[in-house]
Amino acid sequence: MGFCCSGVGGGGGGLCCGRHCGPCCTGWVGPTVLLCTYGFFSMMRPIEPFLTEFLTGSYKNLTTEQVTSQVYPVWTYSSLVLLVPVLLVTDVLRYKPVIVLQGLTYVLAFLLVLVGSGVRSAQLALFTYSVASAGDVAYLSYIYVVVPASRYQQVTSYVRGAVLLGYAVGGLLGQLLVSLGGVSLYCLAIVTLVSVSIGLVTTFFLPMPKTSVFLNGTDPVRQSQPQEGAHDCSKRAKMAAEDVGRIFQHLLQDCRKCYSSAALLFFCIWTATGRCGFYQVSGYVQLLWVQIQPQNFTAYNGGVDAIGMFSGAAAAVAVGHVSLEWSVWGELILGGFTLLIAAAVFLMELTDNIWISYACYIIFKTVYMQLITICTFQIARVLNRKRYALVFGVNSFVGTVLQSVLTAIVINTKSLHLTINSQFFIYASYFAAISLVFTVRGLYTALHGRRSAEGEQPERDTDLPQSSNL
Repeated sequence: MGFCCSGVGGGGGGLCCGRHCGPCCTGWVGPTVLLCTYGFFSMMRPIEPFLTEFLTGSYKNLTTEQVTSQVYPVWTYSSLVLLVPVLLVTDVLRYKPVIVLQGLTYVLAFLLVLVGSGVRSAQLALFTYSVASAGDVAYLSYIYVVVPASRYQQVTSYVRGAVLLGYAVGGLLGQLLVSLGGVSLYCLAIVTLVSVSIGLVTTFFLPMPKTSVFLNGTDPVRQSQPQEGAHDCSKRAKMAAEDVGRIFQHLLQDCRKCYSSAALLFFCIWTATGRCGFYQVSGYVQLLWVQIQPQNFTAYNGGVDAIGMFSGAAAAVAVGHVSLEWSVWGELILGGFTLLIAAAVFLMELTDNIWISYACYIIFKTVYMQLITICTFQIARVLNRKRYALVFGVNSFVGTVLQSVLTAIVINTKSLHLTINSQFFIYASYFAAISLVFTVRGLYTALHGRRSAEGEQPERDTDLPQSSNL
């Protein structure tokens, strides 16, 4: 179904695991290996490229209409409700319990997919999956409280690489098993369940952080007496409630500071709007392929997903080595390449050739990975790591709100009765509108940036405050 692959999140300072961890977890290598292992196996899900066929085929006997309007939207709406509570609880519980919960809900979701039957069971599976998706906030912030700050960039690349590799290997493995091995989709679901179960086991060995991102250093008394009242359940519950209130206050204050920069705000806007469109297209593209090639549409879904992920990862790595004045040209590049995304989605809607549709989807996925990487390092460049987790969470929440609105209008508005082709026309128009906004903004920024290169460039730089300020 293609719901995974989030961007890279962030958080606060670096802490070693210390004496509370086993020998394998001491320092930064142990937690990094465990986190990468979990990321790889939790994302290696070979059933996902074939999930629509699995649900609508002889295994579950759901109709395409039921999957489109009753099953898949559950993930979108549930994610909207769960993101903020999970973000708050994550900090109070010190990350690891939420990561364990994420691994557990992945197992439960695919167990329900495997053994459940009917619409209600599929909806419950997607709801459980949304709980796991909301746990990405904990997964992506965890590394910044268990590894030294000097290892931030290195560990981030490892974790992101493990996630992308797991997703790509899952798609490729599913394709090879179906095309060459003649393996049934039911067996792919079993392989997926085994993979996420291995990921769950890995989470139990993660070291428990001693502190949090948002509360670290905000309460000297509590930080200096971490063991006091550890066994007093009522006192701990009261402290947790106070922590939630304190976190919420800090979130509001930090939001005002982080989004006060117009230049930073535009990169965050693209992150949220691009995320909305990406998940909407990738989540429903299998239904479009049903329309194009009803008899054999699953033949190469896994391979296409794998190629798209590998090419997207390569594009993301390549853009990191591009030398460019991003403060001047970044928005214009976002606008131009978003137009390419819109063209690819529009061509997917127009064509009745499955190979052209496959190629357009690969282009779509590759360009998106490239642009989201640009936004990620532009945001990370000017933010304190402590606030990067906040910005990641807020951008994800805004993107999910937009996706929920788009789903409600395009899919769940019964009076419209839009076909899957019409839905993709709307998605293409959505990306075209984003492209227009960023192209106009980019032209304005580029013209004024070049004109004032000598006199006003330092002022332009202050429009993107340095990490010490944000």
